[in-house]
Parts: sequence; structure tokens; C-alpha cells
Amino acid sequence: MDAVAGRVAGGATVEFRPTGSSMVPLVRSRQQVTVAPADPSKLAVGDIVLARVAGTVYLHLVSAVDPARKRVQISNNRGRVNGWTGHNRVFGICLAVDGVPRTGASGKTRRDA
Repeated sequence: MDAVAGRVAGGATVEFRPTGSSMVPLVRSRQQVTVAPADPSKLAVGDIVLARVAGTVYLHLVSAVDPARKRVQISNNRGRVNGWTGHNRVFGICLAVDGVPRTGASGKTRRDA
């Protein structure tokens, strides 16, 4: 996931197949996801993002936003909160899962991406 995060942070839109069950049913293990560089200031609860929290990169949900402190809370889809992370550690937003677009996600990408 670190390599994917690096590519997205560098401005690339990336397709990959994450593993694990923490995001079921939104993302099942090995489903293809499309992730583009995110504009963290536009993120909302329910967005799926690629972000680093406490040293680990996750493809997880935004569960809370704190615009004043420029940070978001990251959680899986099973109720586990990973923690808060700064906008500078939110690399991308999930645009599609297995080719099905995520509603509203395309308007939250970085303009320079």
C-alpha cells in the first residue's frame, strides 16, 4: 500500500486490488478500486480514502471531519476507528469499485491531478 500511496501522492490515478475484509460490503477483498489524488478540504463522512494513520496506509472511510484543524478521522466499515490524520496524509479518494463509480467522489479530486 505504501507504493500505491506514493504514486497517488505524486499525482497518479491508480487501479489496484486491496485485500482484507474490513471494508465489506463497500469494498470486498481483491475488488479493483480506482483511486485519484484527493482534495482533502472537500472530503465528507462516508468517503473512501487512501490515507496514512499512525504509520500505516489504509483504504478506509472518513468517519469524521475537523476542517478547523485540517484533519479527518479514518475508520473501517466494521466500526473500528484507526484515528485522526492530517490533510497532508490523505493521498487519494476512491472513485470506483469494480468499475462502479462512487457517488460524489469525482468532485473531490485535486485539480492538478
